[in-house]
Amino acid sequence: MAGSVNKVILLGNLGRDPEVRNFPNGGKVANFSIATSETWKDRNTGERRERTEWHNISITNEALVRIAEQYLKKGSKVYVEGQLETRKWQDQAGNDRYTTEVVLRPYRGELTMLDGRNSGSEPQGSDYSRLENTPQSDSLSNNDQQQYSSPDMDDEIPF
Repeated sequence: MAGSVNKVILLGNLGRDPEVRNFPNGGKVANFSIATSETWKDRNTGERRERTEWHNISITNEALVRIAEQYLKKGSKVYVEGQLETRKWQDQAGNDRYTTEVVLRPYRGELTMLDGRNSGSEPQGSDYSRLENTPQSDSLSNNDQQQYSSPDMDDEIPF
């Protein structure tokens, strides 16, 4: 097998509101954490157990940063797809520190909001993964609509 793969898929809830920072060059980054949980039944006691894992998310895709800033909040359920990256930084004492996070870069990664309208976000299943790669038109031309619409199926299903 040639090459390698660095892909992370998470489905969970935001642990805090996104923190959006602006860079001097005009770029933005959104940071937040997502909680994922796993539950099981303890073999010895029969009790239900739960373990929560926290994942740091960093978005540099401008369109996704705008969506995160405008619609995401603590508790929002999201699907995130990105790459795992570890960066090195120094604390105030000059000690080297490392942070591992899931990064959504321009033209890579996906962000899908899974909350319904009642939660104050977009409609259920709003997928903003390819926002920068799509045309800015909100509607399809008649020709495009015909091309992408499914034909009427009068046939019986063969099984």
